[in-house]
Amino acid sequence: MRLTAMTHRCGALRLEPFEERHRDGLVNAAGADPSIFQYMPFPPGQPYAERFDWLRAEQAAGRWIPHAAISPDGEIVGQSCYLNIRPELSCVEIGATWFRRDAQGTAVNPSSKLMLIGHAFDCGAERVELKTDAQNMQSRNAMAKLGLVFEGVMRKQMLRPNGTWRDNAWYSVTREEWPVLRSRIERRLGSAA
Repeated sequence: MRLTAMTHRCGALRLEPFEERHRDGLVNAAGADPSIFQYMPFPPGQPYAERFDWLRAEQAAGRWIPHAAISPDGEIVGQSCYLNIRPELSCVEIGATWFRRDAQGTAVNPSSKLMLIGHAFDCGAERVELKTDAQNMQSRNAMAKLGLVFEGVMRKQMLRPNGTWRDNAWYSVTREEWPVLRSRIERRLGSAA
């Protein structure tokens, strides 16, 4: 697997690999409603600008490929990233995803997953995985609605910033499953248009 960073387009949504020019738009989108980060594993109240710097460092080191999600009017509405990139296993995780409240429940999430999952398989992935805090039912329901396979809950897998343990709910799609899942997401997006 040779995962590459590139700009993706699906309908009206565009995903662009992070550049410094995305900083202000992401900071503004993240600051619009801090409650969207309730289940994210970074300190509550941490300024997003610090998180952006950390993501850019991970990007420079080749460990993450973060993307800014951009609406048709050019506004940044959130982010989604490749992380836990394991070329030797032909596997990658999609995560650290968040969208502004007004973008949630729209075509933004399924469009971003269609682009990122598809690109991962185009680059040679055999498996794409996603995880969320097991308590985050909104995220879990979104993954199930997409048609990803629920693999189970791994207990005490991450330490939360408040010192409590986070159980992670895992979902995935394999190369063999992708054509059916892709069609399902495309039908969903088509009916939303």
